[in-house]
Amino acid sequence: MNRWRWAGVDGGLWFFAVVGAVFLRFDFNFTEAFAVDTLFFALACAVVHLVLGGLAGPYAVGHSRGSFEEIIDLTKTAGAVGALGLVVNALLPAQLVPRSVPITGTLAAIIAMLAARTVWRTLRDRGRSTPGDKRVIVLGAGEGGRQLVRTMIKDPRAGLQPVALVDDNPAKARLSIDGVRVRGTRADIPRIADQTNASTIAVAIPSADSSLLTEVRAIARDADLEVLVLPPTSELFHSPTGRDLRALDLADLLGRRPVELDSAAIAGTISGKVVLVTGAGGSIGSELCRQIAQFGPRLLLLLDRDESGLHATQINLSGHGLLDGEDTILADIRDAARLDEVFAQHSPDVVFHAAALKHLPLLESYPMEAWKTNVLGTLNVLQAAFDHGVRTFVNISTDKAANPTSVLGHSKRLTERLTSEFAARDANTYVSVRFGNVLGSRGSVITAFTAQIEVGGPVTVTHPDVERYFMLIPEACQLVLQSAAIGTDGRVMVLEMGTPAKINDVATTLIDMSGRDDVEIQYTGLRPGEKLSEELFASSEEIRATDHPLVNSVDVPALAAADVRGAHHPTPAAAARWMRDNSAAPDAKTNEALSAR
Repeated sequence: MNRWRWAGVDGGLWFFAVVGAVFLRFDFNFTEAFAVDTLFFALACAVVHLVLGGLAGPYAVGHSRGSFEEIIDLTKTAGAVGALGLVVNALLPAQLVPRSVPITGTLAAIIAMLAARTVWRTLRDRGRSTPGDKRVIVLGAGEGGRQLVRTMIKDPRAGLQPVALVDDNPAKARLSIDGVRVRGTRADIPRIADQTNASTIAVAIPSADSSLLTEVRAIARDADLEVLVLPPTSELFHSPTGRDLRALDLADLLGRRPVELDSAAIAGTISGKVVLVTGAGGSIGSELCRQIAQFGPRLLLLLDRDESGLHATQINLSGHGLLDGEDTILADIRDAARLDEVFAQHSPDVVFHAAALKHLPLLESYPMEAWKTNVLGTLNVLQAAFDHGVRTFVNISTDKAANPTSVLGHSKRLTERLTSEFAARDANTYVSVRFGNVLGSRGSVITAFTAQIEVGGPVTVTHPDVERYFMLIPEACQLVLQSAAIGTDGRVMVLEMGTPAKINDVATTLIDMSGRDDVEIQYTGLRPGEKLSEELFASSEEIRATDHPLVNSVDVPALAAADVRGAHHPTPAAAARWMRDNSAAPDAKTNEALSAR
């Protein structure tokens, strides 16, 4: 219905509003209600409303029916008509209608016009739904829920029909949004689903954390409902719509949390600087590059020995993979001379050292490789940074460096100690950042489980009670950047990882989300060097708070670079022993020696 048809409707409503006001004023007297003067005044009000509305009111522009803007325009125009009628009626020698009628008639006309639009929108929106639409319960009656319900109703192509809202806030118990009513709380979802024949629950809370989503998933599973979620707030660049909804995934259940960043501090570290990232082709390194690019470095250097990884990262950052610019550097951190050449050429201000070997079982079998890459390679990068005046150096470590029991853990603990040693030698800032598993990284347990499920299983879990910390790659990298900005020289910045998740539960969840019920879990036993539960802090470390609630810090004893350079290992086993013996703090080694006596 176009605006001029609505103008005709509103004119008619004005006419009958005035007649009705007179009818009520004279105690339902039809004679007075349909007197010539009354009809003339009612017609005049309708005509003046149409003229004013067409010149500068609701019919001068193409408002969306029932929108806030149209309601304001209607009310202003009707108010002006009523005020004009009140004055003219009072100034006439003989009043056409009682003095109260211009006021009561105006109120009646406004109410009638708004009611007409409400009825029209309700009938229109009901007509848009089709039998094939998913009937959706919307969790959350806040701003996200309001916008989601309205866009679902307006967009029939999304195939979603909201049938109920649920919210735990008692103040919203009677709320209705475009005819969709709040029918209860989370606990009422099974009952509401049964009453409304709903097939889906949509979580309209972009900031929902993993604990809430886990609870909703359990409720939905019992009620046989599909779960759809809105992406995190940071990923939404517009008001949420039905098309933004996506299926619940493991990242939502394990890693999603809001991360508040001190953008000014991070920008102060990165903006206008030359920043170099080693291991830029890896999952952590590439995401670091993506986030660093947002803070406006003068030059972002991508260093890796994996040319395919470099190619993928450059495509992600620039949209092309020509590999012909100075920003892509093919180099191996084992090659000290090559690193010195790179640092001399580019003079980086900030270095994020993410290059490492990280697969625990492989490094147990090949400890010499861990020595060459994780230990000597890190020392090479540290030395180049020291020699060329790098202002901020960030070493990416792992939770396996806390009370290490594996070659991987020992080698990464040594990198923390080496970083601490360079911090003591240099006035510039050298810090390490320690965190656990990240969801979606290459070679992660999630990737392995997904591949096993796709081929029908079995899914191999080392032990039913093994548990690990998990975090999303973007969140981990955000906190790495924050740690670089607030890090205390020589310390290890330890990211808050939340509650560890049992790997068995992760496997069960992935199997359940795949929709396959024929995949079994097979337990293979803990591998050499593997812990049942990882730790973020060593038993001897004193935990200190920082300026960020999700980052703590600990002191790490320094390890002299000369001791590392002077170590020569005739066999891989000798390398493994040296890393194990030197990864412990000096006081811990002394205590062990005394105990042995």
